[in-house]
Amino acid sequence: MTVTYDPKDPRYWEEDDLRGELTRVYDLCHGCRMCFNLCPAFPTLFDYADKHDGHVEKMSAAEQDHVVDECYQCKLCYVKCPYIPPHEWNLDYPRLMMRAEAVRHKAKKDGNTMERVAKHAMSHTDLVGMLATKTSALANKVVVQGTGKPVRKLMEKVSGISSERILPPYAKQRFSTWFKKRTRPFLKRKQASVAVFPTCFVEYMEPAIGKDLVKVLEVNGVECDLAGTIGCCGAPMLHGGDVDAFVDGARKMVSKLAESVRQGKDIVVPQPTCGYVLKQDYPRYVGGPEAELVSKNTYDAAEYLMKLHKTEGKELDTEFTGDVPEEVTYHVACHLQAQNIGLKSRDLMKLTGTKITLVNKCSGIDGTWGYRAANYELARKVAKPMGAAIEKAGNDVVTGDCHLANGAIVQETGKHPMHPIQMIARAYGIPPEDGDGTWGASAGLTETRETDA
Repeated sequence: MTVTYDPKDPRYWEEDDLRGELTRVYDLCHGCRMCFNLCPAFPTLFDYADKHDGHVEKMSAAEQDHVVDECYQCKLCYVKCPYIPPHEWNLDYPRLMMRAEAVRHKAKKDGNTMERVAKHAMSHTDLVGMLATKTSALANKVVVQGTGKPVRKLMEKVSGISSERILPPYAKQRFSTWFKKRTRPFLKRKQASVAVFPTCFVEYMEPAIGKDLVKVLEVNGVECDLAGTIGCCGAPMLHGGDVDAFVDGARKMVSKLAESVRQGKDIVVPQPTCGYVLKQDYPRYVGGPEAELVSKNTYDAAEYLMKLHKTEGKELDTEFTGDVPEEVTYHVACHLQAQNIGLKSRDLMKLTGTKITLVNKCSGIDGTWGYRAANYELARKVAKPMGAAIEKAGNDVVTGDCHLANGAIVQETGKHPMHPIQMIARAYGIPPEDGDGTWGASAGLTETRETDA
């Protein structure tokens, strides 16, 4: 049995070795149980442990895999776990789950044919995004407005994506297209330069977030360019177990992103999962000086603005003359918590004078796990407390950094969230270019949907 989370170690791929490590970690988790309420994987693990009277080593391979199947990589256990490296027990539960997915993927044991097709389809976000934005009216009519209808039920059979899941709509115009066509403003006081890494969510689905981010940065004297690449960070491939494909794509990403850093630019990322991948996964899975360079110079959007606010000799504009709501509900994204940077979006929004209600409940999406038909009911169960907390807060304005989690908010409450950067843009008096600046605005889909919550 090897305690390794490094895919370059040949023992990483040995199933017998993996089974031994799963037993070791499951036994530690069974003895602690601090994470009993974080996700379905832990109650399932503890039920199996109790079934075997605490003898975790008696769990079958199928029982071990059932626990793996219910981990959706929210990474909150990593935040709470007292035994993470450099503790002598060296427990990194999320990366062990990714190791298990990777071993099963390589052995083609990662579910039935439909599940493998679903993972494959959802991991090629750039290909799907390029095609969908070119035919956005048709794509949105089928994929979004067809939720629960026969065409989506047929898609479910083919792709494994739940017909009942509300999916993010695709934009009429890609973010990079807008960026290249726009007229750059003259910056009266240039304070810094950044490279915006839009992520596939902003590039293909919600360019309005990227537009507002660029405008907010420019209000504060930050010159913006596109990062050397605008593609997917690779998270769906990594979380689906296709480590080889992830590493191949990540190497190309790292090379291009590192060039932006060498030009003196920080990398600003408006989506939490993607920021986590650049900061944490590229150094671990790609490694080398360039990956470390990218990691050290990557910032979440609000993290970067708050850094600017607190840097001596720099200045953040705190004259908010636009629309500032009295109260805002803010959903805390799991992968922002996993970055251990604090609640920078909350801190940024507080500068406007608004009162903020925090909702720190998981959305049950986390990557593409909650999209799959096999996980749909369980994902809705996970998201129910989040929806209830947002409803209880009762605020008209709901914000959240994660585009996937915001889709779950739409599903559970019918409310259409905006990214915190969009709230800041409105507070500066920057008008939205696409609809009302909420979830789905870039595709013109902002009507409140009925839910079965």
